[in-house]
Amino acid sequence: MNLRTLDSNPAACPPQGTHPSRLLIAASGTGGHLFPALAIADQLRAEQVSVEWLGVSDRLETQLVPEDYPLRVISVEGFQSKDLRALWVFLKFLVSIWRTRRILQQGQFKGVLTTGGYIAAPAIIAARTLGLPSILHESNAIPGKVTRSLSRWCTVVALGFERAAQYLPQAKTTRWVGTPVRSQFQSPQPLDLPIPETAPVIVVAGGSQGAVGLNRKVRACLEPWLEAGAWIVHLTGDRDPDAHSYTHPHYLEFSFFENMAGLLQRANLAISRSGAGTLTELAVTGTPAILIPYPYAAEDHQAFNAKVYVEAGAGVMFREADLNPADLEALVLDWLAHPQSLERMAAQARQVAVPNSTEQVVAMVRQYCA
Repeated sequence: MNLRTLDSNPAACPPQGTHPSRLLIAASGTGGHLFPALAIADQLRAEQVSVEWLGVSDRLETQLVPEDYPLRVISVEGFQSKDLRALWVFLKFLVSIWRTRRILQQGQFKGVLTTGGYIAAPAIIAARTLGLPSILHESNAIPGKVTRSLSRWCTVVALGFERAAQYLPQAKTTRWVGTPVRSQFQSPQPLDLPIPETAPVIVVAGGSQGAVGLNRKVRACLEPWLEAGAWIVHLTGDRDPDAHSYTHPHYLEFSFFENMAGLLQRANLAISRSGAGTLTELAVTGTPAILIPYPYAAEDHQAFNAKVYVEAGAGVMFREADLNPADLEALVLDWLAHPQSLERMAAQARQVAVPNSTEQVVAMVRQYCA
C-alpha cells in the first residue's frame, strides 16, 4: 500500500510564513478510535496545526488516513498470552517506543494526542521520556487497560463519559468533553437512497467490522417489519456469510455505508452495537436505539456504554445471547405502531450529546501543545 509521506502530502505543508504547532496523533484499529481522532485532526488542520499520524501497517487507518495526513507506522499489539510469544510482543513494544521517540524528535512535534488502544502506550511513554505533553481521549464509560495504566503520565485525560473519571483516580487531570464526531454529523446531510420521506427507517449496524450474530437475529424479523411499512438499511460488514441472502424492494443491504451522518439523521430507529463512537453518533443525530453490545468487548465496555444511553431514556439494551428474535420483532412492531415512543426517545438521545466536543479537545491541544 502506498502511504503518503510528509513531502508528498499537501495537508502536511503549512502555508509559507506561518509556523503552526506540530502534533502527532496516535490512533489505530477500529472506527471507534479513528473517527474521533479524524474529527479532531480535521479541526486542527483548519486552524493551521500541522498533524501527522501514528498507526499500524495492517489496520483500518491505512485506508482512512493517508489521503489527508502523513502516516507513520509502528508494530505494536496487545499482550494476549503468557508464553514465548509474549516475549516477542514485549520486544516489539520496546522497539515501538524507540521508533515513536525518534519520530517525535525528528519531526519536532510539540506533543501527542491519542484516542487509546494499544498504540497509545508507545505514544504516551515516548512523549513522557522527551518531556512532551500528551493528551489522551478515552471514549468509553469504563476506561481500557492502557488508559488506566498510563493516565498518570498524561498531561490531561479527556473523557467521553463523565462517569469514567471514577476509574482514573491516579490521573493528574480529567475533563469530561464527550466524544468528537466528524463534521458531517453537525449539519444536515443529503441521503442518496430511494426512501420515501414519510416511510419509517430502521438502520441495522454492527460497527465498523459488522456483526454476524446481530445480523442473523435481525434477518429473522425482516418480513413483519417490512409488512408494517418500514424501510430497512442493513450494514452487514464484509464478513457475513449470509450477506445478500434476502431481497426486498424496501430492504437495502450494504457491507459499508460512507454517509453515516445522513443515514442516521434520516433513521427513526437504529439496531446496533454500542461502541462509544457509535453511541455518540446516535446521540448527536437524535436516533433511538436497540443496543446489543459486542459480547467479547474488553471488560464488557460496550455494555457500560449502552447503560448510559438506556438510563437517559434514549433506547434499550439486550445481551446478544439472551435476545430472542421474537421479542425483538415484537418490540420494533410496537414502536412502529406508536411512533410517539420513538419521538420521545429521540429527544432524550439528543440530551446525551456534547455538541462541542471536538472544539473542547482542540482547545486542549492549543493549551498544552502550543
